[in-house]
Amino acid sequence: MRHRVPYAFLSPAIVLFVVFMVVPIGYTGYLSLRRVQVTGLGLGAASRIESWAGIANYRAVLADGEFWHSALRVFVYGCLLVPTMLGLALLFALLLDLPRARARRFSRVAIFLPYAVPAVIASLMWGFMYLPSVGPGQYLLAKAGSGPVDLLGPVSIYFSVANIALWGGTGFNMIVLFTALRAVPTELYEAARIDGASEWQIARKIKIPMLVPALIMTFVFSLIATLQVYSEPTTLRPLTNALPSNWTPLMKIYQDAFAKDDIHTAAAASVVVAAATLVLSFGFLRLVQRRAFGAES
Repeated sequence: MRHRVPYAFLSPAIVLFVVFMVVPIGYTGYLSLRRVQVTGLGLGAASRIESWAGIANYRAVLADGEFWHSALRVFVYGCLLVPTMLGLALLFALLLDLPRARARRFSRVAIFLPYAVPAVIASLMWGFMYLPSVGPGQYLLAKAGSGPVDLLGPVSIYFSVANIALWGGTGFNMIVLFTALRAVPTELYEAARIDGASEWQIARKIKIPMLVPALIMTFVFSLIATLQVYSEPTTLRPLTNALPSNWTPLMKIYQDAFAKDDIHTAAAASVVVAAATLVLSFGFLRLVQRRAFGAES
């Protein structure tokens, strides 16, 4: 009887996981293998018949140029966002960990606070600041001696969307890295200072190497969030013509499912995006495990 007690405590979490995770994923996989055929056009009421499609929907997704263009846009967006966000998070964490750092608690809250702002609210706020007639962007550029720049143009939109995610995500990653730094024994720092090491040398030789596991974790989280970007470009879309309805894979999936009523192809695209996320995440972890930690393959 005792061996059943742990399962009794775990059962609510297991039930919730199955109902809200396993069942929807399974149903999405089922939909991705089906298709709808319309019959009876012109000779009476049309009828919709659902039938087995196999991997035809996946072939359609992989052959869709718009899907690959949206994936390419997300790749460019991620190349702009992830290195900058993790670099700033690491810099802020190292600065806050300095012995002479002042107002450390206030600084942590101030840097982390944008993360608490919902993505839609942050996108609306930044979107109004990007508008030339409302926001201060053009005014500040003019004061800096630069000509007029369309912050919502076809090229600059990548930087504008990435800036929203950068503003919100840096604080979360900074907290993760700073927490990892606080777990490092202070004796290491004291011994290095006795040997004459500067704060820069301590950061480069001790702190950053000790932060490698936390940096890997934050990179994986940032990679997953980048592949799933949706709220920021969707919210900015009414403000510019540079954001089509399929700017990201998730935006295209939404359009296919609810605007074009092609739920089966959208389900297949969802499975493709989820599989790509898993492959990239676990592939990166596997690569780091083998090279950085010397683990057996």
